Amino acid sequence: MGRSARPRTRVISHRSAIVAYARAPLFSLLHARGSSLASLVMSGSSASGSSISKAKSSWDKPYFDDASPRNVTTVVGQTAELSCHVKHPADRTVSWMRKRDLHILTSSIYTFTGDGRFSVLHPETTDEWRLRIAYVQPRDAGIYECQINTEPKLMLPFLLRVEAAQAKIREPEDVYVKKGSTISLTCVVNVHSTPPSSVSWHHGASLVDFDSPRGGISLETEKTESGTTSKLLVTQARLSDSGNYTCIPSNANPASVTVHVLNGEHPAAMQHGGTAMSSAAPLILLSMLTSLVFNNDSLS
Repeated sequence: MGRSARPRTRVISHRSAIVAYARAPLFSLLHARGSSLASLVMSGSSASGSSISKAKSSWDKPYFDDASPRNVTTVVGQTAELSCHVKHPADRTVSWMRKRDLHILTSSIYTFTGDGRFSVLHPETTDEWRLRIAYVQPRDAGIYECQINTEPKLMLPFLLRVEAAQAKIREPEDVYVKKGSTISLTCVVNVHSTPPSSVSWHHGASLVDFDSPRGGISLETEKTESGTTSKLLVTQARLSDSGNYTCIPSNANPASVTVHVLNGEHPAAMQHGGTAMSSAAPLILLSMLTSLVFNNDSLS
């Protein structure tokens, strides 16, 4: 007997099905799957765009870059500058306000005060708004605010300290020199924007007279970017040259030292400064005690 014929079946390979599926138009696939897939794709795209928009909005918000010093100290007569850096200001306005009277000093690049000492600098292509105060006075000390007109308003405070101009004599408070040597005193004034018009020296209550019959007295004055230096020289020092010497600038507080002209009685002290005298003091005290003990022994 012959074999019974097997029923013919149509076999479609998985590969053919996948290829056919892949070649189908996207619209057909979406239509075949229904509108839910299309909605998912569109909603995902929308959510992604919204996230990017929110992130971009967050990145573009203005904020302060407070890397610059916010505690600034200056000297009377100098120029003070407060530097405020604002990132992503966009169309926002940056202003400077004086805290003590809530006075708006500047807004954008414009000045809103009748005091010509105040100005604002905003170099092109920079994020800096710099408040400048020329010829600073003691009343200028206090808090200044850099502001951005966002909602709510952003504020960054700066503290300005104003110190009195101060003369300083480089030598120690007590200067020891030997009779016949040269007295040399150097006075420095820490004001460079408005240097003193004059620097005078006093010996005690009297003005040092460079044209006196005594002679041998001279003054050297030098003005540089760092300040003014006045150097007093008194040659052939005499015992009468001892006393208090005061440097008096025209626009700063004075400074004083005391000069001791010695007649060779204490060689260890013939140096500038109290250190030499301090080191000599124990020796002098020991000598006095030895002398006292010796005298007591002699009396007994």
